[in-house]
Amino acid sequence: MKILVIVPAFNESENIEKVIHRLTDCDADVDYLVVNDCSTDQTEEILARIGANYITLPVNLGIGGAVQAGYMYAAENGYDIAIQIDGDGQHDPAYISKLIQPILDGRADMTVGSRFIDKEGFQSSAMRRAGINFLSFLIRLMCGQKVYDVTSGFRATNARLTCLYSTDYAQDYPEPEAIVTGVMHGAKIEEVPVIMHEREGGVSSIRKFKSIYYMVKVSVSIIMKRLTISMGGEK
Repeated sequence: MKILVIVPAFNESENIEKVIHRLTDCDADVDYLVVNDCSTDQTEEILARIGANYITLPVNLGIGGAVQAGYMYAAENGYDIAIQIDGDGQHDPAYISKLIQPILDGRADMTVGSRFIDKEGFQSSAMRRAGINFLSFLIRLMCGQKVYDVTSGFRATNARLTCLYSTDYAQDYPEPEAIVTGVMHGAKIEEVPVIMHEREGGVSSIRKFKSIYYMVKVSVSIIMKRLTISMGGEK
């Protein structure tokens, strides 16, 4: 099995070296690719200094564009499984083997690392949990799939979904919409309990003052994605 870990990174100079060391020190037999999303800090310099495997995008595409670039690379190079791990240090590579097992067993096309099943480790703020619960309800209403941790960026896809996401992936905060896209294309999705850590440094892309805007935008995107696919607008 060829397995690629995609690490999107924008201004993660405080975290990226530790993320790469943890990834290369874990027992999983995987390749990795850091997608440097045109960072304006020292992220690229650090990646070059430590000899990391990375590409740098010529313009800032946002989290969706960075992850999609990774999916394109995985699809073009024949990877059987693609795994997304955020560049902020919240996701523990020690869970990679557990994350991909349902795909290896043929039970799932996509797995989501969820902090809300065993409810251990960092659980995010109360406001964000409320927003995640709402998006979880909305996705279940729209497509009948119950996923608790819909905003988790710790996830894995088989080759079929990797190819799908390489051509169809939301650009802004795409994780919830990607679940809808997968389900509407017949994907089986399974959550895997993991323990996540709080961001160790840097600033989250979802600031408090953006939270209401984020919720409205993602909610509308989920509804529009569901309607577009069901009406035959996407294959």
